Amino acid sequence: MTRATKQLKVTQVRSVIDRPKDQKDTVRRLGLHRIRDTVIKDDRPEIRGMIAKVRHLVTIEEWAEERAEEREGTP
Repeated sequence: MTRATKQLKVTQVRSVIDRPKDQKDTVRRLGLHRIRDTVIKDDRPEIRGMIAKVRHLVTIEEWAEERAEEREGTP
């Protein structure tokens, strides 16, 4: 049995140089370290809020990935 989970692909496109410290921290907490770094994050309100804070520094794409549920007792 599989289920599709909604995720976001976040890519840093602008530098954090000369940005306020809170924006730098937010970009780092998203897991981005340099321009063109990309991470896949679950689509949750907390992540959406972080992205909204630095939307001028990143691009966002919808990312759907199929995940197989773990089944206990199957070989």
